[in-house]
Amino acid sequence: MKIHQLSLFLENKPGAMSAPCRLLAQAGLNIITLSLADTEKFGILRLILRDWEKARQILEKGGCVVKVTEVVAIEVPDRPGGLLEILDGVEKAGVNVEYMYAFSLRQSHKALLVFRFDHPDAAIEALLQNGVTVLDSLAAFGRSEE
Repeated sequence: MKIHQLSLFLENKPGAMSAPCRLLAQAGLNIITLSLADTEKFGILRLILRDWEKARQILEKGGCVVKVTEVVAIEVPDRPGGLLEILDGVEKAGVNVEYMYAFSLRQSHKALLVFRFDHPDAAIEALLQNGVTVLDSLAAFGRSEE
């Protein structure tokens, strides 16, 4: 139920983000979701792909520094208070959210949230006990690799 996420450390300058995206596109690998966080001098590009191992090899061969992290993806109703219910559940389990990113799927009225927890197994257990849909790495975003 944990998903492998690739984190790339990029210099904060024009073209830095397009280089790894170009490598993945040339290899025919589709990015399912991503997040970019920055500071003045560098950024962290976080990527989820179905074939994360192949993506990691391609990126490293292309000169990127890649870190693999386990994250948890969940599906929740897209409505006011949906995130709060999730946060309350993991807080009661003593789990800390290190970071997260999310997006809404308007057609299904659901949101997908990707979390990095300090204790992912405890978080998964708490989420499941509260009836939350925890997604696996292949079904996470409901479509096949193009």
